[in-house]
Amino acid sequence: MASLASRLQHSVTPNALRSYLAEFLSTFFFVFAAAGASMSTRKMVPDATSDPSSLVAIAVANAFALSVAVYISANISGGHVNPAVTFGMAVGGHISIPMSIFYWISQMIGSVTACLLLKFTNQQVPTHGIPQEMTGFGAAVLEGVMTFGLVYTVYAAADPRRCVHAAIGPLAIGLMLGANVMASGPFTGGSMNPAYSFGSAVVKGSFGNQAVYWIGPFIGAAIAGLVHDNVVFPLQVTESLRGMGGGIVAV
Repeated sequence: MASLASRLQHSVTPNALRSYLAEFLSTFFFVFAAAGASMSTRKMVPDATSDPSSLVAIAVANAFALSVAVYISANISGGHVNPAVTFGMAVGGHISIPMSIFYWISQMIGSVTACLLLKFTNQQVPTHGIPQEMTGFGAAVLEGVMTFGLVYTVYAAADPRRCVHAAIGPLAIGLMLGANVMASGPFTGGSMNPAYSFGSAVVKGSFGNQAVYWIGPFIGAAIAGLVHDNVVFPLQVTESLRGMGGGIVAV
C-alpha cells in the first residue's frame, strides 16, 4: 500500500502535471495536423482514396507532425504522443501505471479537442477504418506489427546509451510513422495511435472496429519494449574497470 500511495503522490507532482499538459498539447498538434492533412486531400482531390499522391501527402504530414510533436515534449514528458507508446514504456518499467493512466487521459483529450476544432470547418473529420475484404484480426495484426516498429524506434531513439543527437531521435520516429502510413493507408488508415483513432471516432460518432486500433497497437508496443530492453539491447551490469573500489557500471 505504501508503494501504491507513493506512486499516486508521484503522479500529481508539479513535474507530473507539466508532463500531462505537454502530452495534451503534443497530441493535439499531431492529430490536428494529421487529420487536417487527410481532410485537405479529400477537399482538393475528390477521389483521394484512389490517388497515390494523396497517400504520400498524408504520410509526409504525419511524419513531420509526429517529429515536431515528439521534439517539443521529449524533455518534459518523454514525447509519447500515443497511448501505445505509453503502454510500451509502462511494460518496460519506464513509467508507473498511475502516470500512464493520466498520460492516456491527456492524450485522448488532446485528440478529441483537435478533431472538434477541425469539425468547425464544416468538413467531415475522417476516421480510421478497414475495407470489407479485410478481417478485424488481420487489421489488428497489421496495426500491431507497425506499432511494434514505431515503439521499437521510440525505445532506440530514447536510449541514452546510443548517444544520438537530440534532434535525430524525433525525426527517426516520424519517418517510421510516415513509412508505415504509406504501407498501410489503404488497409487500416495507418493509425498506430489509439488516441488518434478514438478522437476522430468520438467526433464523428462512429466506433466501428475501434478494437483494432487498441488491441493491435498495445500488443505490438508491449512486445517492442520487451524485445528492446531484454533481447536486442539489454542493460548489462558489469564490473567497472575504472575508478576505485571495483564499482559496477551499466553498459
